[in-house]
This record gives sequence, C-alpha cells and structure tokens, in this order.
Amino acid sequence: MLFRLLAPKQLGLIIGPSGSGKSTLLELLAGLASPTTGKIFWRERALLPDDLQQLGGIVFQFPERHFCGHTLFEELRLGHPELSSDRVYEALAAVGLGDLSLQASPQQLSGGQQRRLALAVQLIREPYLLLLDEPTAGLDWSMRQQLVNLLAKLKQQWSLLIVSHDAEDLVDIADYCWTIEHGQLNNADLDALRQKHSATEG
Repeated sequence: MLFRLLAPKQLGLIIGPSGSGKSTLLELLAGLASPTTGKIFWRERALLPDDLQQLGGIVFQFPERHFCGHTLFEELRLGHPELSSDRVYEALAAVGLGDLSLQASPQQLSGGQQRRLALAVQLIREPYLLLLDEPTAGLDWSMRQQLVNLLAKLKQQWSLLIVSHDAEDLVDIADYCWTIEHGQLNNADLDALRQKHSATEG
C-alpha cells in the first residue's frame, strides 16, 4: 500500500466508509500498531513504531476519551513537565483557545473545544505530520466550519493527513485525496469532489 508522502504545508484527505481501514491506517502511521505484513518507509528507510511515534501526532475521533489531566495546564504538560505557562498559552492560542483559563477542566469543554485541545496537545510535541481521525464528526455546522478554518490555518505551518467518511467540509482545503476500501488506497479526483461539493451547496 503506497501513497504520496505529503510535503510540508500540505493536507491529505482519505475518504472511506466505516470499517474500511481508515483508523487502522492512522494507528499504523502513528506507531500505535504494527503491520501484520509489509513495512512503512520514509526517505527510503524502514520505520519502526518508535520512529513513527516521533514523526506523527494523532488526534483521535473522540479525544475526550483520552484526556488524562484534570486541567488544561496538566493536560498540555503531560510528558512535558519542563513546559512553561507561556508555552502552554502559545499552544492554546494557536488553536483558538487562548481565552480559556489554564485551570479549566478538559471534560467541561464543548465538543469543538475538545477537538482543538487535542490538536494543541499534539502541537506541543511538534510532530512532522498531524494525523486526524474524523475531526468534524459529531459537530454542528458552525463548529465544523470553525474547525475546518482552523485546519486551513494550521496547514500554513504543518503537514496534515485526515481520514473521514464524509469529506465534503474538507475537500476545499485538501491538496491530495485518496479513497480507502477494505484497506486498499486509491487516488481520488479532488476536482470532481470539489465540483460535487459546490453542486450540493448550490
């Protein structure tokens, strides 16, 4: 299974139905699972899970299930006790949460804010590639648009790979697109998807 490695400041989109292998692919790329066959290469070097964990940062579909800190400050400093309050504020500001108190509870945030917090957690790590699993799922229209605008902003500094079963909110900011079915990736016509999205909006 091969797909083009995203260059810096590009966004790739993988579209597929439930059970097609989207989340499994992200877990493999994030080093959270090992392939049963084959290897993952980067710059002509086979990568182990430990290598992949350094390269990629994953934001799960329901990030609130993975929060461990009692406050935003604790959540962002997990594994990084040396981080100053200023650095934590920078990460929150980068995802549009700069007005929140560092003592706020992650579990008390709205769904959209929790997605943003999960992004901030990964930005702290400064990975090469941000991996997002269904980032707009379960959000209302307004929250989805805000998150899409944030992802477009983050693309100015990061490479992003997003998987989704419904990509109509994301095609306009994507640089590359693939479909996945039963674990098989195929190139998708991004222009055709954009035209379909425009027709639906009209």
